[in-house]
Amino acid sequence: MRYFRPALSLLFIMTLTLGVLYPLLVTGIAQLVFPAQASGSLLHHGKTLVGSRLIGQHFSDAKYFWGRPSATAPQPYNGGASGGSNLGPLNPALLDQVDMNIKTFRDDQSDPVSVSASGPVPVDLVTASASGLDPDISVAAAEYQVVRVARARGMAPSAVEALIARLETGALFGILGEPRINVLELNMALDAWHE
Repeated sequence: MRYFRPALSLLFIMTLTLGVLYPLLVTGIAQLVFPAQASGSLLHHGKTLVGSRLIGQHFSDAKYFWGRPSATAPQPYNGGASGGSNLGPLNPALLDQVDMNIKTFRDDQSDPVSVSASGPVPVDLVTASASGLDPDISVAAAEYQVVRVARARGMAPSAVEALIARLETGALFGILGEPRINVLELNMALDAWHE
């Protein structure tokens, strides 16, 4: 009994400190310093919640830019099932999936005027990310889809390219990673263009 009471008191104090007070403190500081990020980097169209800039969404309509394929199940970009396919680079199932994705993009991008659609499909348009939730694509992946999106929306390709250039995010600290485009933000900008 001599050891039980101090152990129980320590358990209570540590639970209160690390399980309640510390999370409340960190959450409060985050809400003060980075309110948008602490709330999930949510994107709204007017008063309607559209999504988060941190989690990709599935787009298949020709008038929208498409993101990376998602390996989550049962539906794409399922946050509750985040994870990659776990298929190695030499796995025939992965190679078949990539070949199918390439064929789909080539079929959907086919346009005799489009030079970019005849070139190699950017790798991020045919392979899933490790999380299966990647919200961004490379600038090359966005440019690959310009002709299809412009044609479907009745826009000049140069106007679509200008949106891409405006929304391009550079490498982190100028050195980490590659320039990228958030697909949801780009598609929202396209919709706003037509309003």
